[in-house]
Amino acid sequence: MVSVSDSTLEDFLSWMEIEKGRSNNTLAAYRRDLQSFAVRLGKRQLPNARAEDVQEWVNHLKSVGRSAASIARAHSALKMYFRYLIVNDLRKDDPTIVSEGVKVPRGLPKPLSEADIASLIDAISGEDVIAARDRAVLELLYATGARVSEICSLSFADIDMRAQTVVLFGKGSKERMVPFGAPAAKALNDWLASEARPSLQLGGKFSRDDENAVFLGARGKRITRQAIFDIVEHAALLAGLASRHVSPHVLRHSCATHLLDHGADLRIVQELLGHASISTTQRYTLVSQDVLFETYRASHPRASKR
Repeated sequence: MVSVSDSTLEDFLSWMEIEKGRSNNTLAAYRRDLQSFAVRLGKRQLPNARAEDVQEWVNHLKSVGRSAASIARAHSALKMYFRYLIVNDLRKDDPTIVSEGVKVPRGLPKPLSEADIASLIDAISGEDVIAARDRAVLELLYATGARVSEICSLSFADIDMRAQTVVLFGKGSKERMVPFGAPAAKALNDWLASEARPSLQLGGKFSRDDENAVFLGARGKRITRQAIFDIVEHAALLAGLASRHVSPHVLRHSCATHLLDHGADLRIVQELLGHASISTTQRYTLVSQDVLFETYRASHPRASKR
């Protein structure tokens, strides 16, 4: 990775972490995007970028095949950086405001059916250490609608098995408490109360953070994002769902959609999933309209043509 020496970049990233509460993953993505832009600028310093520089960079990202979502995220990093400069009187104008072509198409979530969810979880069989962990990961992802990063960061203190609740730390380190049901509780108990964890930790050196982690990956370290993606993809393959592009985020979509299908209030789902805006949660109502229309056609005396 090319290093950018401009001190404003490091100051900006510190500001994003301390003042805005951005996660390490977000900060790493912002760093990559800003460094990529700085390389395109050449000799011109990052704080002195012009509007045409930003547009040229956006066009370049399109030409090399970057997705609309990826380009939008990179453009957002630039916008936040220049906002920081303006707030701190280091620049007067924002060169990103005239950029074109960075909108993301608004796609609908594609949840699994309740039967597919059951098949996915049931596909993990056996009583070995990996099976016990994988079942618990899948059950908790679907039961709580947690983001993959929230599952990775779970520690023992975050789970109350008696109350069947878990504290999740979302974007901006925002904390929320989410309940989970009996299947997830059983899977967690099977994982935590068995000899599974010690068998993963044999022969390794562990930090205090690893020892407190609910889920462990290779060599007994705290589980990684990639490991959780692998767990979900492996289960999807075993369940015959590999063609559906199943991911941890699909389980989050499925959790939200199924809650709404069964009558949950939109505001409640917003709180459970940790959405900052109700408009984000409203996307799921578009999916759930299929259930609404199906129920209407089956129930209303004049719904069907005769």
